[in-house]
Amino acid sequence: MKKISLCLTLFFCSWIYTLLACTAQLPSVNVNGDGVALKGYDPVAYFTVGHPVKGREEFQYEWNNAKWRFSSPEHLAMFKQDPEKYAPQYGGY
Repeated sequence: MKKISLCLTLFFCSWIYTLLACTAQLPSVNVNGDGVALKGYDPVAYFTVGHPVKGREEFQYEWNNAKWRFSSPEHLAMFKQDPEKYAPQYGGY
């Protein structure tokens, strides 16, 4: 009887562990230690200029639990209008 009880307990614990592991979510945006997305590069520049451009701290916007930096106030405004258009897919992972 003790063997069956121990087996059921182990099964239940492993099932709970698996369930918790499967439901754990990754952060929605890949950020660095300071919470900055894309390592500080301007996400809009990839669409407008066609190559990476480093963003500036004075043109920073917080969206989706991340800090996004832009090279110009125009790019900041474009991102604010439609962030999902410019944010990387899959949170930048």
